[in-house]
Formats: sequence, C-alpha cells, structure tokens
Amino acid sequence: MSLNAQDISRIANLARLELRPEESERMLTQLNGFFDIVEKMRAVDTTGIEPLPHPVAAIQEVALRLREDVASEAIDREANQKSAPAVERGLFLVPKVIE
Repeated sequence: MSLNAQDISRIANLARLELRPEESERMLTQLNGFFDIVEKMRAVDTTGIEPLPHPVAAIQEVALRLREDVASEAIDREANQKSAPAVERGLFLVPKVIE
C-alpha cells in the first residue's frame, strides 16, 4: 500500500490539521515508510510458530502471573446506583451534552 499527496491532504483534513507543503511531504514519506515495514512483516512465513505470551519471552524465561478468567463476584446494581443523582430502569441518567 502506498499513499499519495492527495491521501495525506485528506487525512490531514479529517484530523483537522493544517500541514505546510514540507510537512505534508515529510508525512507522506514517513507513512509510506511505515507501510513498507508492515508489508515486510506480512511477507514473513509464520506458519507453525507459537505466539509469545510476552515479548521478553524470546530472550529469557518469563513467569507470568495469570489467573483463570472467571467471574468472581456478582455485581449489585442497586447498591452501585444508590449514590447516583438519577437512575431509570437500572440505567444512569446524565445531562445531554450534544446539541
């Protein structure tokens, strides 16, 4: 994938950025460099390779403190909503923030 100057202009517009021409050129070079790296990584054949649980595991043994992913306690909705200024049918009511 390769971007062009129009792509950079559109991205800058969406991000509400005003880029000078030299900044736009630098951004184009940097983003295309990033995409080149991604393409090189995609080209590597990783079939049969186990994923690492931690990046450091590639160079040393890492003891991970993992626990089973199980629900440990029930959530008491009513108790949690007692201090809320406004609740309706189990939902917190908040002021409208978008006009």
